[in-house]
Amino acid sequence: MIRKLKSGEYRLYSRKTDPKTGKRRNLGTFSSREAAEKHEREVAYFKRH
Repeated sequence: MIRKLKSGEYRLYSRKTDPKTGKRRNLGTFSSREAAEKHEREVAYFKRH
């Protein structure tokens, strides 16, 4: 899940909430939406291999 920050950057969050904090885990901050989407695909691939 990608959200745009006030600074203009994009942050990738986990889809599920972290049971410890009750919030979504931050999976990285990127300067462009394309970079964030690319990393999201990489994470999805890694979770299945």
